[in-house]
Amino acid sequence: MILMKDIYKTYGNGVTALNGINVEIEQGEFVYIVGPSGAGKSSFIKLMYREIKPTRGLLRINNRDISEIKEKEVPLLRRNIGVIFQDFRLLPKLSVYENVAFALEVIEESPRNIRKRVMDVLDLVGLKNKSRFFPNELSGGEQQRVSIARAIVNRPKIVIADEPTGNLDPDTSWEIMKVFEEINNSGTTIIMATHSKEIVNTIKKRVIAIEDGLIVRDEQRGDYGYES
Repeated sequence: MILMKDIYKTYGNGVTALNGINVEIEQGEFVYIVGPSGAGKSSFIKLMYREIKPTRGLLRINNRDISEIKEKEVPLLRRNIGVIFQDFRLLPKLSVYENVAFALEVIEESPRNIRKRVMDVLDLVGLKNKSRFFPNELSGGEQQRVSIARAIVNRPKIVIADEPTGNLDPDTSWEIMKVFEEINNSGTTIIMATHSKEIVNTIKKRVIAIEDGLIVRDEQRGDYGYES
């Protein structure tokens, strides 16, 4: 599903963020990415949806070396990868429905299929009754639910979440995690970078710990392992 072999990433300023990453993630896994600030977690995450390219090494997703694909092919790659950010990144002038539908409109899905799929995912995240609301009319947790709905509306095989509960209160964070578990139970691979010790230690999943650009720990049903 996802294979990284001898992955290095050095930025233009000379900083090496990843220093020889080797990892495999199988279809349907739920994986936490943990580690101290500056460890390389963000670079690790960004590689998988081609926000950045590795300096060297092999990176395969669905048996394709994505470091070799052309820029014009990147949008096609991202149809199979849903990305969820800490800061939601919703379009403020579009309604909840329109924000989610936009992901299907850009791939020219039929209006009938868009309507059904959008309402289905809004139902999944508990926002079917707020489809006409605008982002500024929603709580932070509700906005994150919209971003989750947008990320999964294409039925991606992989969902990448970068600190998705970082701006949320504890109760809302647990609700968001229930949504992620439900998505994962449907067979979608979840890769989640997080600083939440409580979430990682309570909802036990695979834990990959990164320090100084290297994977230092990879455990099934692992603990967070850092002070948070």
